[in-house]
Amino acid sequence: MKYLRIKAIAKKELIQIWRDPLSLAMAFVMPVLLLVIFGYAITLDVNQLTTIVYDADRTSVSRELVNELTSSGYFTVVRSALRQQELDRYLDTGKARVAISIPTDFARTIGSGGVAQLQIIVDGSDSNTATIALGYLTTLTELFSRRQSGTAARPLVDPQVRVWYNPELKSRNFIIPGLIAVIMMVIAALLTSLTFAREWERGTMEQLIATPVQKSELVLGKLLPYFLIGFTDMVITVLMAVFLFEVPFKGNILVLGVVSSVFLFGALGLGIVVSIAAKSQLVASQIAMVATFLPAFLLSGFMFAISNMPVPLQIFSRLIPARYFVSVLKGIFLKGNPLRILVTDAIFLLLFAGIVFVVANRIFKKKIQ
Repeated sequence: MKYLRIKAIAKKELIQIWRDPLSLAMAFVMPVLLLVIFGYAITLDVNQLTTIVYDADRTSVSRELVNELTSSGYFTVVRSALRQQELDRYLDTGKARVAISIPTDFARTIGSGGVAQLQIIVDGSDSNTATIALGYLTTLTELFSRRQSGTAARPLVDPQVRVWYNPELKSRNFIIPGLIAVIMMVIAALLTSLTFAREWERGTMEQLIATPVQKSELVLGKLLPYFLIGFTDMVITVLMAVFLFEVPFKGNILVLGVVSSVFLFGALGLGIVVSIAAKSQLVASQIAMVATFLPAFLLSGFMFAISNMPVPLQIFSRLIPARYFVSVLKGIFLKGNPLRILVTDAIFLLLFAGIVFVVANRIFKKKIQ
């Protein structure tokens, strides 16, 4: 009997979703659009940096240095300046991110065995890009100077460096899994944030209250259709990550399905809690967006390392379910972690799902208020 009541509520909710084009678009189109837009827009890779060069030396050695910088793929020379003053103008207007000034005695100093001075100016308005650009320039100029001198100092330490999990150091490989967690957190909460609020606004909640359906049955019945939709979205985004963005998938698909199910249940439950408390679709959707997107984007470790945050924010981030799901997805995609390694994160997600379900049942009153 209980199963039949839950089934009836779920069927009713599915019919409402099917008859609402906006809900369908939010359910299936928005996750794909967000993943495509953010997946291509967000990148930490630095290449093709616009560069202006003032070569006062105009020798084969100085031209060789410029050619090596451009052939590296990290720098694109947009202007060969005729005067030193042009460097400032290009940096001020944003036409160039890097300015290189080669002095008149550059080749002669190198030929005599001296240390040639090279002026490099980097736009520091984007500190991350500036730091990476300086690292590239330092490495390239060191390699250039070694080739010009014809000798290389024997290093005291010869490190053999290996990069695990993301050997090509592509930022997309760790951004996309985290982006999936953020998108699913937002979409799941947004979808269910409209459920109870819709019933109150349409005046149909009174009819549901008059039925013998229990509170837990009503919550489960409204949650299950969106769980199926959310799981479908999860499958779509994972397939896009693997086949469209070419992110390596080294883990177990079954483990991903189990942990994703727990995460979705909690995220959907959070939306239902918001919907019950707000009783307005507009207010509920706004609260759900603020309560999910900003914490998931900023405090989950998706974009910024949690260890670099102030201690109070590190503590607060433990309340963000997306934090644990981001860790799980990166572990499954890039490391192929089994469930025994992911069990801590999975337990936190399970606790969150249980808490929001209990809270939803507690705050929903089966009576007219």
